[in-house]
Amino acid sequence: MKRILSLFLLAVCGTGMPGPALAQEPPDTRPYYVGNPLGLPVVPDPGGTFAPISPHVRVYGAIYWAESCTYDAERGVLVVPNRGVPQRVQANDAWVSLINHDGSVHTARWIGVQGPDERARLTPPLVLNDPLGSEIAGGVLYMADRDGGTGPDDPSVAVIRRFDLRTGMPAGDVRIEGSPWINDLAVAPDGTVYATQTGDFGDDPDPATWRVWKVSPDGTASVFAQGPPLRMPNGIAFDPEGHLVVVNFGNADVLTFAPDGRLVRTEQAAQPGGDGLVILPDGTKYVSSVRHGGVSRIRPGEAAELIAENIPSAASMCYDAGAHQLVIPMNPNNGLAFVPLD
Repeated sequence: MKRILSLFLLAVCGTGMPGPALAQEPPDTRPYYVGNPLGLPVVPDPGGTFAPISPHVRVYGAIYWAESCTYDAERGVLVVPNRGVPQRVQANDAWVSLINHDGSVHTARWIGVQGPDERARLTPPLVLNDPLGSEIAGGVLYMADRDGGTGPDDPSVAVIRRFDLRTGMPAGDVRIEGSPWINDLAVAPDGTVYATQTGDFGDDPDPATWRVWKVSPDGTASVFAQGPPLRMPNGIAFDPEGHLVVVNFGNADVLTFAPDGRLVRTEQAAQPGGDGLVILPDGTKYVSSVRHGGVSRIRPGEAAELIAENIPSAASMCYDAGAHQLVIPMNPNNGLAFVPLD
């Protein structure tokens, strides 16, 4: 039903399958573009004509199975990757929305306004399959994605995708051949990316699958940490001292590693099942539990306290600095939760 409705809306809006004139164009000749803010046309007009939606009209939504978000300080908006349908149903179906502080929609489809078939004909082509974690650093939007996984004979391979934050254009991919998928990522000032591989779940998981990967700016991937004390690592971020902090899904541990990989601190969230991690400049940590729905606040040197509860599927949250609030994607609930910080 979703695919039928999507095709109908794309046909009405003019953003679905190309019309006859476009269909006659040779491949790889169409310029790359991103979607307009709310208004008409949805797809940018080569002549530059655009009419914004009436200012008194409020629109909410545009989120489909979002796992993470990040804050674009220059635009003053939230950047939210939408995972779309699973790979086995349709590859290259994900897109990125821009959301205002109050939850209203700035741009429904920014990256990924095109349908999957049209994306391959763009210059450069667009691929965005199943984005999980995301972060903005140095004018680049990084997303934890993957290729493959379209069927039992198509192995999944983790991919870090990069996009120019100003234009939305692809800025290069890095495949992590030793990992089937990565969950969240953190980017160091020099462009080094650290990514969590949550690994095996279940009653008899393989601890060797619990990893934190280190990917250098030249694309070289190595294992930064593996096995215990990691236990299904999920959220990851840098603290103000430059240490790497990892949240476990498999227990309540919040692990702090030195740049050389040494474990320097273990703290406890108020609930296990950690997913999202936000660290403020004063060192205060916020951890969301996707399993239990709470948000833990861990002030330096203090025990964790719950500041919000019962948020369904509380995933990889971000800090909206423009409104001093936490924003939490809710996975299959197809929405965002906003938690003000006093």
